[in-house]
Amino acid sequence: MPTPQSSPPLPTTMPDHPGVSAECRKMSSILTIVGDKWTVMIVMVLVERPRRFNEMKRTIGGISQQMLTRTLKALERDGMVSRTVYPTVPPQVEYALTELGQSLSVPLRHLGGWARAHTEQIEGNRIRYDLAKDAGEPGAFPAAQSA
Repeated sequence: MPTPQSSPPLPTTMPDHPGVSAECRKMSSILTIVGDKWTVMIVMVLVERPRRFNEMKRTIGGISQQMLTRTLKALERDGMVSRTVYPTVPPQVEYALTELGQSLSVPLRHLGGWARAHTEQIEGNRIRYDLAKDAGEPGAFPAAQSA
């Protein structure tokens, strides 16, 4: 008669997302903010020097006031941006990168360099893909062009 094998103990709590570890969920929330296009643009603008809200809004084309506010608050919450209010009338508010925000600018500069170096190649691939798709030929996408 076979002997029953012992099974691993059952977890005391079930994960919120089966198959995803708590560490992955933590990292995912961080990558969501640091990988956001507006975060990238704000960090790259602030890496030069501290700036006021409207100066950033003018410098970053296409960002709404609401999105700039929301992203700055998220970056401040995460400790990447500091917000300084000066006692003037009207009050002046200045945003600057913290040491943590400065450290984020390093990989973002590399990512920006990669994007600049591959822009033409990616745009060409997109055009070829769209043309093949518009021609209605499933699976007819020509191989991507590599450098």
